[in-house]
Amino acid sequence: MGKKQQLPDADQLPEQKKKRRVGFPNTDAGVEPNDCIKIYLVSKKEEVGTSDGFCINPVDLNSFFEDDEKIYGYQGLKITIWVSSISFHALADITFQGKSDGGKGITDLKSALEKIFGETLSDNKDDFLQTFSTENNFISSVVSHGEKLQTKASNGHVTHFNGTSEAASSDLEVVRLKIDNLAAGHLYSRLVPLVLLLVDGSNPIDVTDPSWELYLLTQKKIDHPENTQHLLLGFAALYRFYHYPDGSRLRLSQILVLPPYQHKGFGSHLVEVLSNVAISENVYDLTVEEPQEYFQHVRTSFDIKRLLAFEPANEAVKSAVLRLKQGKLSKKAHIPRFLPSPDVVDEVRKTLKINKKQFLQCWEILIYLGLDPLEKHTEDYVTIISKRVKADILGKDSEVAGKQVIEVQSVHDVETSFVMFRSQCGEVGGVQMDEDQTKTQEQQLQQLVDERIKEVKLIAEKVSQKHA
Repeated sequence: MGKKQQLPDADQLPEQKKKRRVGFPNTDAGVEPNDCIKIYLVSKKEEVGTSDGFCINPVDLNSFFEDDEKIYGYQGLKITIWVSSISFHALADITFQGKSDGGKGITDLKSALEKIFGETLSDNKDDFLQTFSTENNFISSVVSHGEKLQTKASNGHVTHFNGTSEAASSDLEVVRLKIDNLAAGHLYSRLVPLVLLLVDGSNPIDVTDPSWELYLLTQKKIDHPENTQHLLLGFAALYRFYHYPDGSRLRLSQILVLPPYQHKGFGSHLVEVLSNVAISENVYDLTVEEPQEYFQHVRTSFDIKRLLAFEPANEAVKSAVLRLKQGKLSKKAHIPRFLPSPDVVDEVRKTLKINKKQFLQCWEILIYLGLDPLEKHTEDYVTIISKRVKADILGKDSEVAGKQVIEVQSVHDVETSFVMFRSQCGEVGGVQMDEDQTKTQEQQLQQLVDERIKEVKLIAEKVSQKHA
């Protein structure tokens, strides 16, 4: 009969048979650049090495770093960058408590920062400090190569700033340079880091393409009677397209007011000058490439002000408001789209250089401003906006009669695998959606309507205050 074997005590086992404990090192979680980098815009050398300059908030520093948009291999990392508003050179100060490979490698900080700042990044603090004196006239030198623009257009359709605005100062100048001008290209290359940091989704323009034009908004500073200097407040980059048969079109691609001077009317002033250039040179129209939300707000407010003073647009708005005031649109089976006539659209483009898309944005706000009393007609106004939003998203035929959606198998995304087609021979199909899909679509459309109404009210309030 077998005997149960007695196991020896673990402490009595030979050394090689003892169970070993396996330890896992702490993996480096990395740090987000947004959390460890501070950038200051400084105007004098005494601000370098301090936090006395203007701290700027980049759109997203993380996107400039590889490896999951994080920095690895550093403990207690702090990066401070000072950018000179005199020469637009930059200096970086990098400090950390420790540096080691925690499994993700060690980020090459110099290489990463050079992707943003390029040749403007200085390695030597003393050299950087010297630029405040050696390049004190850098902007003035660039301005001297440009064309000083007049702010009044030849046909009189020009708006002027309220005298209380900071941007109405007589020492403001807007200067135009062709980008293939050596001075303009040199300046723009130094401005590229600020464009990348502050303009969402931007890319540098091609400084070798002569169709690009640079518009500089500057303010004169007089240190001595014989020495006038220029402070750069902002700039815009426009592209001049050929328009058949012998004209041109202007497209605004980049516009930036430097952070210390934002929200003071300078952006609106620059938009005004650009509009006046389009009018005085009789270009076909002035368009904007993918305008950001805040700039679109500024642009629309400015255009509304001009349209309110433009008689053909005013008459068209009055006519639309009268039709709207007939009321009860929400109870009608067919709701008309309160659009301006093609003749008015064309007249606005010819005279004010406002393209059709922008004019239609302004049109809805002009109608809103014309409603009096507003409360009585709000429901009908919202109905018009809802119809327009629905038409923009689903097409002009909001009933989408004759269209069908059929689900198909896909290895990519089951949720979005479908084919839409229009039935032939007058078959009535309609877009086939279940109840949840219909409800979700309605909620999304209503959200867009609510956002548009909010935008209309904000701009209407701003324009009304200026004209109060």
